[in-house]
Amino acid sequence: MTAITSQFQYNPLYKPNQLLYGQGQTAVITGWTVKNSVQKHLQPQEYAVIGQLYSPTRGINLLIRNLLYNPHVRYLVVMNATKEDKNSGAGVCLLDFFRNGFEKGFSDTGRDCWVIRSSYPGYIDIEVEASALENLRQSVELKEAKSIVETCNLVKSFATRTAIEPWGLPLEYPMFTKEPTVLPGTRYGHRIEGKTIAETWVKIIHRIKTTGTIRPTGYDGKWQELIDLMAVVTDEPPSFYFPEPNYLPVDREFIQEYISQILDDAPYREGLKYTYGQRLRSWFEKRDQIEQVINKLIGEIDAASAVMNLWDVKDHDKGGSPCLNHIWLRVVDQEISLTATLRSNDMFAAWPANAMGLRALQQHIRDEIAKRSEYNLKMGPLITISQSAHIYDDTWDSADRLISNQYKDIYNQRNFDDPSGNFLIEVDGKEILVTQTTPGSGEVVKQYRGKNPLVILREICASSPAIQPEHSGYLGIELQKASNCIKNNQSYIQDR
Repeated sequence: MTAITSQFQYNPLYKPNQLLYGQGQTAVITGWTVKNSVQKHLQPQEYAVIGQLYSPTRGINLLIRNLLYNPHVRYLVVMNATKEDKNSGAGVCLLDFFRNGFEKGFSDTGRDCWVIRSSYPGYIDIEVEASALENLRQSVELKEAKSIVETCNLVKSFATRTAIEPWGLPLEYPMFTKEPTVLPGTRYGHRIEGKTIAETWVKIIHRIKTTGTIRPTGYDGKWQELIDLMAVVTDEPPSFYFPEPNYLPVDREFIQEYISQILDDAPYREGLKYTYGQRLRSWFEKRDQIEQVINKLIGEIDAASAVMNLWDVKDHDKGGSPCLNHIWLRVVDQEISLTATLRSNDMFAAWPANAMGLRALQQHIRDEIAKRSEYNLKMGPLITISQSAHIYDDTWDSADRLISNQYKDIYNQRNFDDPSGNFLIEVDGKEILVTQTTPGSGEVVKQYRGKNPLVILREICASSPAIQPEHSGYLGIELQKASNCIKNNQSYIQDR
């Protein structure tokens, strides 16, 4: 008997513009597979809603809230079809919620929540009543699928069943998002440096949360954004640094899977837009750009044209364009650096994995050059330029907790060495004399002389515009002390 299901209408509370709607009783979760690639094989009366799920820590909480508000959904098909699905664990975590349940615990940032009993971390807001979650678990029949074909067959099978009454009334629980306090700051052009990816990440999150502009996104929410943020990682170890306890949104197992998505080619699969490895290895007329760059540098080690491109002009027409667009490698003084440009970058959830994957690519190219030539290059910095560097509103609370727990310690461990050099201050008669030396050898490069400390400080900052803010503040204090000593006929000794 064919069910009469046109009476049902799915009404989402969250992310409405990211979902496809029908009139049936089956919710379809496609994971990383493009939802339209499933929809085109189905009729609207066969499904209630189709949506993608990328992350267990961010997506499941909203998905569960939507299901609680739509109790006519009685079937759930979860698709785990790609390497990306396996890597993220979002589909497995969702299945584990229905299979294994949940318990009271803490999120990775220390917030009280319901923790899904799964090997993958997944959280649901503690404000949602446990009884409602249990009713949902007992009222929805679920199936796992490994392909588009299997997914569609399961949906069609459920659609042949007689319609079932909703398991309850729509349930809505308040969800609070704290609006950040934003300080004045520069919107365009930022530079952040750290020794490791973990250290640099905390500094990035702090900068965006402090001065980032809040604006609506095209994905049913808000983000806080800085434009053109350059992050420089100077000393990431070959096996990567993971803090203990690990406050990064990724672990070693995840990164090993993610690295393959950058280094390895992938065959075309329906519903999967692309992988970075596919774009680098075979997208453009089957050209392997990684091999091209290796051969380019072996043949011309100081070439400035070791470029890899991931943007396809066709992306403007069909959508689904990669966030990572451009990679450039450069060898200077036997040191190889990698610079990557990302047009749009989720700095909280995605940047650490992006950075580790790119660092692995940089290491791979260095190692291959060493194997095939006489060049034994040192690993230089990894540089990412995130043109839209943003944090989505569903991670603002986690970002605040990260800053509260980690930023002070990282800031206090900073290196006070200034690439602009050292400045030696002394009194020469009735004038202040400042001698600037190089940071390494101590070679004298410039001198400044005068009576007015503010004029001297401005001259120093004009000559060395990259001077560190703390250094210029220190110089201002010392120059004023020297000026006071001249006025009071006292001797001046720097730092006393």
